Amino acid sequence: MTRERMLAAEKEGLIYFPRNDGIPREKRFLDEQEGTPVSDVWTDIPPLNSQAQERLGYPTQKPVALLERILNASSNPGDVVLDPFCGCGTTVHAAEKLGRQWIGIDVTHLAIGLIEKRLRDAFRAVDYRLHGVPADLAGARQMFADDDPTKKEFEKWAVSLIGAQPWRAGKKGADGGIDGILPFGTTEKAVISVKGGKDRQRNHIDQLRAVVEREKAQIGVFLTLEEPTRPMLAEAAGAGQYQAEGFENPVPRVQIVTIEEAMRLRDRAVQLPLRRADVFRKAAREEDRSAQGALDL
Repeated sequence: MTRERMLAAEKEGLIYFPRNDGIPREKRFLDEQEGTPVSDVWTDIPPLNSQAQERLGYPTQKPVALLERILNASSNPGDVVLDPFCGCGTTVHAAEKLGRQWIGIDVTHLAIGLIEKRLRDAFRAVDYRLHGVPADLAGARQMFADDDPTKKEFEKWAVSLIGAQPWRAGKKGADGGIDGILPFGTTEKAVISVKGGKDRQRNHIDQLRAVVEREKAQIGVFLTLEEPTRPMLAEAAGAGQYQAEGFENPVPRVQIVTIEEAMRLRDRAVQLPLRRADVFRKAAREEDRSAQGALDL
């Protein structure tokens, strides 16, 4: 740098003298630099490991930061973002956070149930409409009637209502009388049995009690599409109470929950002393949707 150029730069306030060595430095501003085009290989956003704070427990979950970058580079606030294979809803989450409209599509009720929970946990007020799943009891009955003979999709949807995970999801083989699993506490768990037909007998509850004992579970939940009979309620009451260490009030060891109650109360339909956060963890609350920048496209 010539003396004349340095004097001119100092006059314009573009010279900085560090305190450590006093050697003058030229001030440079990012908005005046040409920069380097972003490549198609991004190494600054690491994949989610098993200990990542935002990890929910879905096997193919992507970092929210990755989808934020993609949406910022390809859309403006108010645009519509479509994710036709939305999985656990990372794209939906990022779109909601960045003020985009969005449409998410997935074939499994497990994914849809997880996305609903994720949105409720992350955003104080989120407005969305759900299509293709029952909106009321009549819709639930129709879904049960339309499902294939195994009724597996109905069972997955039913257990997702209370925040549980389908038993042996994606695996073949007998379910052993278990349709869902709901961990709580440190090592405790509730096993879930789903009943959609009108055949309701006391021995259904007796069978669930046997499964609870066999699996060394602490609680059994019987999710039923139809109202339980009095003998069923009596059998459930006969299972007694479960007292969790450190909690004053016990909860019923066997609980009967109707699908209608589960649709209305969601995870509050089941009485648990405390939940565990290793199966479909709670998404962190998003406080400021304007925190991320946007490109003027």
